[in-house]
Amino acid sequence: MSLENRAKATAKNVEGKIQESVGDLTGDTNAQVKGKEKQAEAKVRHATEDVKDEVKKAID
Repeated sequence: MSLENRAKATAKNVEGKIQESVGDLTGDTNAQVKGKEKQAEAKVRHATEDVKDEVKKAID
């Protein structure tokens, strides 16, 4: 497990949530979409780290 990668993914998720919220408040659909994209990217990064953890457990 790379703690650094998980921290980056979490930061990306928070950034996406903020961007989506700003888009909601301002009615900016582009910001909403980009925020959701960042959240999806963060989810994929977390899933990748989960897979890495499981592979490492299986090898050890």
